[in-house]
Amino acid sequence: MPENLRSRTITQGVQRSPNRAMLRAVGFKDEDFSKPIVGVASAHSTITPCNMGIAPLAAKAEAGIRAAGGMPQVFGTITVSDGISMGTEGMKYSLVSRDVIADSIETACNAQSMDGVLAIGGCDKNMPGAMIAMARMNIPAIFVYGGTIKPGHLEGEDLTVVSSFEAVGQYSAGRIDEVRLLAVERNACPGAGSCGGMYTANTMSAAFEAMGMSLMYSSTMSAEDAEKAINTEIAGKTLVEAIRNDLRPRDIITRKSIENAISVIMAVGGSTNAVLHFLAIAHSAGVPLTLDDFETIRARVPVLCDLKPSGRYVATDLHQAGGIPQVMKMLLAHDLLHGDCITISGKTVAELLQDIPAEPRADQDVIRPWSNPMYPQGHLGILRGNLAPDGSVAKLTGVKNRKITGPARVFESEEACLDAILAGKIQAGDVIVIRYEGPKGGPGMREMLAPTSAIIGAGLGDSVGLITDGRFSGGTYGMVVGHVAPEAFVGGPIALVQAGDSITIDADARLLQVNVSDEELAQRRLNWKPPQPRYTRGVLAKYAKLVSSSSLGAVTDLNLFVEQEK
Repeated sequence: MPENLRSRTITQGVQRSPNRAMLRAVGFKDEDFSKPIVGVASAHSTITPCNMGIAPLAAKAEAGIRAAGGMPQVFGTITVSDGISMGTEGMKYSLVSRDVIADSIETACNAQSMDGVLAIGGCDKNMPGAMIAMARMNIPAIFVYGGTIKPGHLEGEDLTVVSSFEAVGQYSAGRIDEVRLLAVERNACPGAGSCGGMYTANTMSAAFEAMGMSLMYSSTMSAEDAEKAINTEIAGKTLVEAIRNDLRPRDIITRKSIENAISVIMAVGGSTNAVLHFLAIAHSAGVPLTLDDFETIRARVPVLCDLKPSGRYVATDLHQAGGIPQVMKMLLAHDLLHGDCITISGKTVAELLQDIPAEPRADQDVIRPWSNPMYPQGHLGILRGNLAPDGSVAKLTGVKNRKITGPARVFESEEACLDAILAGKIQAGDVIVIRYEGPKGGPGMREMLAPTSAIIGAGLGDSVGLITDGRFSGGTYGMVVGHVAPEAFVGGPIALVQAGDSITIDADARLLQVNVSDEELAQRRLNWKPPQPRYTRGVLAKYAKLVSSSSLGAVTDLNLFVEQEK
C-alpha cells in the first residue's frame, strides 16, 4: 500500500487511542488498523425501484473490499425518484439532489479520512452526484451502477415508465380507454432497476463505463441478474488495487476520457441531461469543457443504437447485443475514441477492447453496423440564437419535421402547460414556451416529461415545438429544446417572449430564435421586472442563491471557485 494513506491519521495518529476505540466498536481488529479504509456509498432506498436492489450490492462490495485487503465502511446517501416526482412540486428537488449527494459523499469520506470510495447508485442524479464528489476529492474511486430494469410487457409490446406517461396523453386525447391506461400502468415497471430505455440513468452509467470509472459491461446489466452482484464484488477488489497503485479519479477523468464519454453518449442516443451533468463533472475535475464541445463531437459521431425513447430497444437488449464495449470498439476502429486513456482497471481503453470485433454481430439489430447507422451524426445539438445566446440543448433525432415556425404559447410553469395540453388547447404548429423553470427560477430546473409525453400521446409530437429553460427527461423526444440560457429568472430573452410571437426552431441550422426585432425586444426588456424568489428558506432557497447557469452545468460552487481563483 502507498505510505500516504489518509486513514493513517485516524488509525495511527497522535490521538489514536480514542479513534481506534471507536473503530473497534464497528468491527476493527488489531490487524485491520494497517489496512486502507474504503467507503461504500450506498444509495439504497425503497423510494424508487431504481435503488431498491442496492443494499445487497453494497454487501457484495464489502465482501470484495475485504477479500482484497481493505476495510469497508458503508454509509448512506439520498436519492430522489424522478419518475415519482415528475410533474409535481417535488421534481424541483431532483437536480438539487445531485449536489446533496455529492456533498454528502465528500463529507463522509473526508470527515473519516477514507482512502477510497465505491459508490453504488441507481436513479438519475446518483451517478453525476457521485462522480462530482469523486472528482472533487480525488481519492481512488469506482462507480457501480445498481442496474437497469427489465422491460415490462403488454400484448407483445415492451413497456418502460415513459409508456405510462404517454398513455396519460393518449387517454386524454381519447386514443385509448381507461382499461388500457390501467393495463399500461400495471405492467410498465416489473421490478428493481433504473428506467429501461436509454434515458438519463442508463446514459450516465454507459458514459461512466466509457470514461473508465466503471468496469466494462457493467452499465447495461439488469439489476435483478446474478452477474450484477458478481460484478459489484469485482469492483470492490478493483478499487483496493487502485488504492495500492494510487490510481486516482483525476488520472482517469481527463479531457480525452470525457470526449470518449460524450462520443458514446452520441452513439447510443443518450439523454440531454448528460450535457448538464458532464459540464458539472468536468468543472469538479478541473477539465475545460463547454457546450460547443458537444456540438463538435456530435458532428463527427453517428448514432449507432436503436434504443428508446425514439427507437425500439431497451438497455438489456443492448447488453445482449454486446453492450457499451461493442459500441466503443466501433468508435475506436474509426478513430473516434482515445484508446490511450487509462481506466480504473489499470488498463487502457485500447487494451480492454483488444479482443472485441470492430463490427457488431449479424444476429442482432440493436447496434447497427457502421455502414448503416441510425443517423449519420449525433443527436444532441446545441442551438443558439436570440432566444438562447448562451446556448440550449435539443435532441435532433426521432423527429420528422426538423424545422418549425409557429406562434408562441407561453406558460409560466409546467403545470399550466400540462393543463392546456390535456384540455386540448394546443394545436398543430404551436410552439410552447415554458419558462421560470430554470436552475434559479424553478428553482431546480424540473424535467418536462409530463407535458412532452402528453404531446406525444395526443399525436402532436411531430407538429408542436416546445422550448424551456427547464430540463427534459431522458425519456423525452420530439421537437423540444431545453436548458435555454440565460434563463427567464435572470432576464434571459425567453422572459421577453409574448403570446403569439413567431418562434423558429431549426434543428439543421442549430437555431432558436423569436422573430421579433431587436428594438422591440429592447423595449420589452425595459418593462421586465425580475420576479420574487419562490422560496426564501430551506434547501431550494439555498440552491437558487448558489446555482450557476445551465450552460455552465448548474453547479453550486462556481462563484466560490471564481472568487478563490481571484
